Amino acid sequence: MTAGRDYEIFEAGDVRLQSGDVVPSLKLAYKTYGTLGPDKDNVILYPTSFSAQHTDTEWLIGPDGVLDPTRYFIVIPNLFGNGLSSSPSNTAAPFPIVSYHDAIAVQHRLLTERFGISKLALVYGWSMGGMQAYHWAALHPDMVERAAVVCGSARCAPYNYVFLESVKAALTADPAFRDGRFAEKPVAGYRAMGRVYAGWAMSHGFYRDEIWREAGFTSLDDYLVRAWDAAFARRDANDLLAQIEIWQNGDISRCATFNGDFDRALGAITAHMLLMPGATDRYFDVLDNEDELGRLVNARSAVLHPIPSLHGHRAGNPINNPRDRAFIKAEIAELLGK
Repeated sequence: MTAGRDYEIFEAGDVRLQSGDVVPSLKLAYKTYGTLGPDKDNVILYPTSFSAQHTDTEWLIGPDGVLDPTRYFIVIPNLFGNGLSSSPSNTAAPFPIVSYHDAIAVQHRLLTERFGISKLALVYGWSMGGMQAYHWAALHPDMVERAAVVCGSARCAPYNYVFLESVKAALTADPAFRDGRFAEKPVAGYRAMGRVYAGWAMSHGFYRDEIWREAGFTSLDDYLVRAWDAAFARRDANDLLAQIEIWQNGDISRCATFNGDFDRALGAITAHMLLMPGATDRYFDVLDNEDELGRLVNARSAVLHPIPSLHGHRAGNPINNPRDRAFIKAEIAELLGK
């Protein structure tokens, strides 16, 4: 690894995207954990979620964690638009429209060209990472043995799309947004975005039962200020918009392979599938996974096990939530045993 940097860069070269645009010198940032086995059959791919970088998600990797690096070779590819892989913040404007399909195509090249990997023991992802796991299972059924979709879906539901429209509206209402781009940091926009997210990401019961007190917050206002007002300020605002666009246009069938046929895309999946929504998640709703479950007609197995939690969408990323973390760990252990 380069001095001062804890990740590697896969230089993908000039890449033609689904949109037809060609991105010169496209870069995929990634980090690996553990050792690749001699048969290269111990690989777990763990894509990142919205605004996250590998350092935000590696907390669940450890000998006693959800993903064990003493047994598995774990690869975290950073999604385009997150500030490490090619993003508006590190690429000459205008940044093109990128899709999950584009991301999976470059991730596939990383695994096959750099490591010679032809099988994935598991693709694990939360939120946007879960959507990538679904794309992987549909696009590369010969390669994916298992997939865990945690608080994710095979396509962005209309309700989810509307949520993201509210996030965009809050962020771009800041005067720093001019001519379709942020010229400087949108201080008010970040705060407005955080307040929108606070209402959607957590559940009604989370606020009703004042569960935020368990994390040491002294009042609801204290929670909103310290947990949400600056939650996204660490990221470039143009990067956030780029990832929102990827999210909103997410659909495993939106490609030449499936030509918009959602049933055919889900029917292409042959992996062991674990759909693990948050029971109180407001935008990746359990109902969407229930609908998808009935269409996974060729999967080796397909189960729907909602996380029984009041933490809403954040039940799938339980950094400081031992109960939900234990539930996820047990579910993944069972999946890896198949």
